Amino acid sequence: MTADTLPSATPDLLRADMVATLKERGSIRSPQVEAAFAAVPRERFAPEAPLEAAYSAQDVVVTKRGPNGRATSSISAPWLQAEMLETAQLTPGAKVLEVGSGGYNAALIAEIVGTDGLVVTVDIDPFVTGRAARFLAETGYPHVQVVLGDAEHAAAEHAPEGGFDVIIVTVGVWDIPWGPLLAPAGRMVVPLRFSTVSRSFTFVRNGDHFVGLNPTVCGFVAAQGVGALPDQEAILADGAVRLTLEEGPALDIAALDQALTGARSELWTGVRVGRGEPFDSMHLWIATTDDRFGMIWQDPDRDCGMVKVAMRWYCPVLITADSFAYLTIRELPRAEEAAEPRWEFGVCGYGPAGAELAHYLHDHVRVWDRDWRTHSAPTFTLYPADALPPAPAVGRIFRKRHTQLVMTWQ
Repeated sequence: MTADTLPSATPDLLRADMVATLKERGSIRSPQVEAAFAAVPRERFAPEAPLEAAYSAQDVVVTKRGPNGRATSSISAPWLQAEMLETAQLTPGAKVLEVGSGGYNAALIAEIVGTDGLVVTVDIDPFVTGRAARFLAETGYPHVQVVLGDAEHAAAEHAPEGGFDVIIVTVGVWDIPWGPLLAPAGRMVVPLRFSTVSRSFTFVRNGDHFVGLNPTVCGFVAAQGVGALPDQEAILADGAVRLTLEEGPALDIAALDQALTGARSELWTGVRVGRGEPFDSMHLWIATTDDRFGMIWQDPDRDCGMVKVAMRWYCPVLITADSFAYLTIRELPRAEEAAEPRWEFGVCGYGPAGAELAHYLHDHVRVWDRDWRTHSAPTFTLYPADALPPAPAVGRIFRKRHTQLVMTWQ
């Protein structure tokens, strides 16, 4: 048999390979979640994607973009969907609210909870709900309730008596208004944004607050409507570079754009990292100690040659009205040809206060490396907005409209 006569990959084969990959990496851990991923035809919910792309365990499938080219709707990567479903601990007969509809995730939920369960999926975009309702009906899940509306308010209209057993949010949100809709012993799985950092949490009730479990680095399409993220944004270099900042003074975009083309301050921290070595707690530490913390993004398709960010997504930066300093990285020389590669973190500053910001960011990275890098990650608790949570000795309280997120370093 030659390459020309080999049978092409079928959806069933690709689905089986995806499930095997997710089990091998530990994203699928239970028979219920495995059976759901094996049963639901992912390609039917992503007709615009090639089969191989639809079944890539790592990749998101974008289903709609806005006028600026950014994704406004997508099907999340299978590994992240599996992780969220596992931490949700769904059971047959459970009543589930999904915020953000693509159809595929709702079908996975419906497979697990069965026809005795309840699945309500809410989205603000009629394009999204129209697709979801059609695809769910075509693939055998017409009993899923697809609701068009702003989930900030619309979800409450469909809450069952006693509340939802599980709430799963599949868009990036800045706040969580759905706590009152949750049953006393229920769980919320939510990708929550705070100080421009995103983590997917599993929130479990503990008296007057929720304990945040399993914080996972993630990226989701931002929520729309009343609960939209309030970040400031500066688009620089004709769109090649973007800065985001949640708090602080109004950004002078013209001044920041001009700063990018001016003189640059550069410092190297001596802090090193190897291949595959995690350092995501660095983001949390800087966000704890400096309210100028934000993110810098470089368009991967438009390398302007002005910045070299340490990571493609979620790269830390300190921002003022007219200046900024971001985290960069360089590969270190190897003592031997076979030696494992290592990189060093550095800082680049731009604008009138760029050198000062660079020193602050440099020191934050070094303190993290010295005092917190090998410690356990911080804990998170979620309180109602009108509560008086205990102030952490080392940490920060992120105050929102409906809730307060308390981050505590032990």
